[in-house]
Amino acid sequence: MVRRIILASNSPRRRQLMEGLDIPFEVMVLPDIEESYPDDMPAKEIAEYIAREKAEPYKSVMEDNWLVITADTTVVVDDIVLGKPHDKTDARRMLHAISGRNHQVITGVCLTTKEGHRSFSVSTDVTFKQLSDEEIDYYIDNYKPFDKAGAYGIQEWIGYIGVTGLNGSYFNVMGLPVQRLSEELKRMDFLYCKDITSE
Repeated sequence: MVRRIILASNSPRRRQLMEGLDIPFEVMVLPDIEESYPDDMPAKEIAEYIAREKAEPYKSVMEDNWLVITADTTVVVDDIVLGKPHDKTDARRMLHAISGRNHQVITGVCLTTKEGHRSFSVSTDVTFKQLSDEEIDYYIDNYKPFDKAGAYGIQEWIGYIGVTGLNGSYFNVMGLPVQRLSEELKRMDFLYCKDITSE
């Protein structure tokens, strides 16, 4: 069955990554989506939990042929989650926390249909060089990363000059593990728009 694919995200980066899969989709974002999680939840489980929570409001409006994709990305350093910074001071704090160190970027994804849901998470290890105060301030002032977990986008200037190591999916760090997503869609018998079929 050809499904109506709904990407439930305002992120321009996730839209770009979905477009790269050559899959027809549309964007639909319901208001007031909950993004909280239990205080005692292990840091590495939070992204997948929130992705599932984001899917809940869509169940009441979902039609039979819909497949809704929800996702959440967290940056974890020393088992502490760095969310989206509130302001410049918060962004500076986060960038200092990952400067000269290794951290994990975890994206949780939930694929929801009328029949149920399938969720998973993908983790990528990222290493930054020691960032100077001038580099941190330049990035914040010019790129204003207040909509990004961990206060940075790897595809932006800070990634060009700062990332010294990467173990795992680059696209996962951008916000969507598209290789794993593609495999999961195949398992759900999704038909690609270019009629890619196995021999």
